[in-house]
Amino acid sequence: MSEGLYPLKFIPQYKERIWGGDNLKKILGKDVPADMARCGESWEISSVEDSVSEVANGYLAGNTLEELIEVYMGDLVGDSIYEKFGVEFPLLIKLIDAQDVLSIQVHPDDEYAEKNHHAYGKTEMWYVISAEENSEIITGFKKDVTREEYLQSLSNGNLKKLLNVEKAKVGDVYYIPAGRVHAIGKGVLLAEIQQTSDITYRIYDWDRVDSNGKPRELHNDLALDVIDFKEVTNAKWTKPDTVNKTAELASCPYFTVNRLTFTDTIKRNYDLLDSFVIYMCLAGEASIIYGKEKSERIVKGETVLIPSELKDVILKPNAKCQLLEIFVK
Repeated sequence: MSEGLYPLKFIPQYKERIWGGDNLKKILGKDVPADMARCGESWEISSVEDSVSEVANGYLAGNTLEELIEVYMGDLVGDSIYEKFGVEFPLLIKLIDAQDVLSIQVHPDDEYAEKNHHAYGKTEMWYVISAEENSEIITGFKKDVTREEYLQSLSNGNLKKLLNVEKAKVGDVYYIPAGRVHAIGKGVLLAEIQQTSDITYRIYDWDRVDSNGKPRELHNDLALDVIDFKEVTNAKWTKPDTVNKTAELASCPYFTVNRLTFTDTIKRNYDLLDSFVIYMCLAGEASIIYGKEKSERIVKGETVLIPSELKDVILKPNAKCQLLEIFVK
């Protein structure tokens, strides 16, 4: 395979959800199947079992992400990441369209997930791409609560009264550590960056039923073991959208996320980074120039994986472009 690695695109995996809609297609131009009326998620990059991403572009098209990691190892993901995770990619990258409110839910941390599911926990971050007027995000408790207070509110159907509810705005950043109760509200379109995990403990689902007239399964016994009952502070933040400068949105042991909004050609050097880099295009389009004047185009709604061995990248916008830049420190 002498041609070397290049910026990789993957076939999006669309997931129908009871709360989904059509904004992935309408706003982001995603090629959602015509027969999927309620598309809630596009899994852009995944190594979750039974949902492993497949390359869409270039001579590696048709190979799975895990197959590529097996062959290219640290050249693709970074040496330290390969040593820790092997062929499992450490992040799950999604686009989420909530046309109805999601269930109130929580995710376990690494220790609990390993003990009970032989899996990783789930810490995640949301970046709001679009939000209808008065749309909401639920994240954590608005004051310290006891286990007893929580259980009483849950049984009375008044759980939301204990929770911190934020008005969702474009550009909002929400950091959701494992253990924090949360829900995406109706009318929100967002990018989700998270650990590779599909473990969710559903707490309350607004008394709705599925297409068969049955309520969805709840997981309250498991949730009780992992919920952080403390008051949440600094639940969300925004960073000024400064053109042609990098804005760090969030950084934790699992991922770092920057926002790049640019009208001029910019150079990105990753010599000091032992990691892959992911670009999610939220607006406009750009050419990703690498190697000896080779290039790959990225447009609004697309996600591209930059292999770790590509240390110098030039981003040349067609007018104004906005990307999320994601990597592991």
